[in-house]
Amino acid sequence: MKNLQIVLMVLSIVVCFSLNISHAGQAPNTQAPTNGLKLQHKTLVVHRGYTKAAKNCIECHSQKTPGIVENWKNGKMGHASISCYDCHVVEKDSPMASQCEGMRGTDIYTSPMVSSSTCARCHPREVEQFLKSSHAELSNKIITDTPWTTHLIYVREGAQELGVKPGSPTNIVPRVSCQMCHGANVEVGPDNKPINMTWPGGHSTRYPDGSLGNCSTCHTRHEFSVAEARKPEACGSCHLGADHPQIEIYEASKHGQQFAAHGEDWNFEAAPDTWEPGDYDAPTCAVCHLSGIGELSTTHNINERLTWNLWAPRTQKRTGERGDGVKGDKEMRKVCKSCHSSLHSNVAFEVRDETVNLYNVYWDKTAEMAKELTEKGLMGKDPLYDGFLQLKQYLYMYAGRRARQGAAMGGADLAQLEGLYTILKVYQDLEAIYKYRIKNNKIEELSHVMNGADN
Repeated sequence: MKNLQIVLMVLSIVVCFSLNISHAGQAPNTQAPTNGLKLQHKTLVVHRGYTKAAKNCIECHSQKTPGIVENWKNGKMGHASISCYDCHVVEKDSPMASQCEGMRGTDIYTSPMVSSSTCARCHPREVEQFLKSSHAELSNKIITDTPWTTHLIYVREGAQELGVKPGSPTNIVPRVSCQMCHGANVEVGPDNKPINMTWPGGHSTRYPDGSLGNCSTCHTRHEFSVAEARKPEACGSCHLGADHPQIEIYEASKHGQQFAAHGEDWNFEAAPDTWEPGDYDAPTCAVCHLSGIGELSTTHNINERLTWNLWAPRTQKRTGERGDGVKGDKEMRKVCKSCHSSLHSNVAFEVRDETVNLYNVYWDKTAEMAKELTEKGLMGKDPLYDGFLQLKQYLYMYAGRRARQGAAMGGADLAQLEGLYTILKVYQDLEAIYKYRIKNNKIEELSHVMNGADN
């Protein structure tokens, strides 16, 4: 009995000591609880491990932006004593240099923008891989350096042709949605802070100092959670919708079904290159495309395990800056080998490849008709109004991507009903328009194709 009393006394002291430590330097708010919850506003005072300037950042922002500090404190950066100062301080002559209220009068300059070049100080290998991937320069160019896209964004969607002033906020707003995934070229004002809604942006954001890449698109600031980046929702915020429906395909697949059923019990916190089957029962996007698995090491180059350019009008094996499709096929098969027999996975790869071949038959026939119509002057000049050109785009960008990507990722309904069957129906309409124009030697006066249709 005496021993039990001693044990209880020790436990009581430990609990009290723990509570004191957890609240050290934090002043609770005296506001009444809300909805039965005992909410506290914490003013964080830092006594150890940081320079005076870094402490000032943390203590000031714990009051100004407490949510940011809480995320940082609970994340890997906080655990490694990487502070606001380490990531946000820039040289005085940087085109991104500015001073927040707490820094005025000092020689310390910061920027709210943090590019992959900053991350590369500690993560050089990861950033080098990322910059070689389609998530970097290639993704940025789609928004900033592709004439058809920029014309669509500003002249058409931004209503320049309806009289909206070029470069006005109303005119540029369509770009903002695009840049949340693809990024944009950040513009800054006289104080070197972002203007014209060019920031924040997605993974291929280009910054005023010339650096490229935003790691926080996947590793959300300021917690930078590896668990969050490993879950399919991290990819699904960009890879969704009519023209790139990967998250819908994943959710409809057996892999997605297992994640939905059991994912909350999986271990998403394992260290890089130690996250293996057993920590999870089925792959997420990250497992197949990025994470270390079997004999493969973790990579931040999304191209390395890809075979086909499934986004393109005509599907080809990846080459050059898009990756090595022959090697990518071998790498992805190594991923599957960790969970499946070669008999099982070979069928999946054969279905993918033959779906690609079937799609290409439809595309090649469509391209032949388009070539003849163009040569005979029977093709409209405006792809947004010409019925044949609209359906041609729909064939590859919507139905074609659903078919090809659905087959690659095991989403049967998207591969067939929304994919191949829809391709057939669209092709029949293309063929009907082609035959009409050839027979009558003219373009139909009123197209029956709805502008912008994606369903």
